[in-house]
Amino acid sequence: MRKFAKLFSAVAIVMMFAVALVGCAGGGGGAEDQAAGQKGKVTLGYVQWDSEIASTHVVKEVLESKLGYEVEAVAVDAAPMWAGIAKGQFDAIVSAWLPGTHADYYAKVKDDVENLGPNLEGAKIGLVVPSYVEINSIEELNSVKDKFDGQIVGIEPGAGIMKATEKAIKEYGLDFELVDSSSAAMAASLKKAIDDQQWIAVTGWTPHWKFAKFDLKYLEDPKGVYGGKEHIATIVRKGLKEDNEELYKFLDSFKWTPEDMQAVMLKIEEGMSPEKAAKEWVESNSDKVEKWLP
Repeated sequence: MRKFAKLFSAVAIVMMFAVALVGCAGGGGGAEDQAAGQKGKVTLGYVQWDSEIASTHVVKEVLESKLGYEVEAVAVDAAPMWAGIAKGQFDAIVSAWLPGTHADYYAKVKDDVENLGPNLEGAKIGLVVPSYVEINSIEELNSVKDKFDGQIVGIEPGAGIMKATEKAIKEYGLDFELVDSSSAAMAASLKKAIDDQQWIAVTGWTPHWKFAKFDLKYLEDPKGVYGGKEHIATIVRKGLKEDNEELYKFLDSFKWTPEDMQAVMLKIEEGMSPEKAAKEWVESNSDKVEKWLP
């Protein structure tokens, strides 16, 4: 009996040790260790610009890894993004360029959404050229039309910056064609032109990784068609605060800098997936992320 008791005691100790190991591996780390989806689903809408891919995936990563939500990030054009948040199809967007770029969209839905204010200050839009281009103002474009092949390379049709550029062509009387493209195709055209030391004008905005990678400049806009400095705002659906105060508080606290955003964008441009780039940034900036958490 004494031998049996000793054996039973030894087995019990081994089992207790195994349970302790499982406990250490599986929990005890607080909110950041919660399984994604534990608190339900959050749907984010975003325009597929490099900047908004970065911000939306960072928000998604924090919501999943720190707060325990399941997050669906839906890439759409600007018009359906704004319509979606107004209709409650999205819980939030962190991709609202105001007061200028998305002004028309916002004006149509402002009574049907809640604006939580800027999540990033110091944004800007305009016409961008390589620094070696020998003009400095939009007013000079017609005089060197042939150098640009009479084209301005744009992004998706209907984007706020495209509408502003159509207006600029009229206001400045430019004999240029605005070429529809995409954010990725615009950046590829810019890179090829710079590699070949060719002149090119593109629809550009800050923050964007291209300013970290290439030597670029905005063409001066004396008529103010593109407006002044902008911000990127967080917009949520009506009723979100009542439905989920924790989620509302997090979204209201989310704020970062152009340098933060460009760091994530550059990793994505260099081949890292948006999910991995966001995860790396969140893990490396725990002090900033902590301030966002409710």
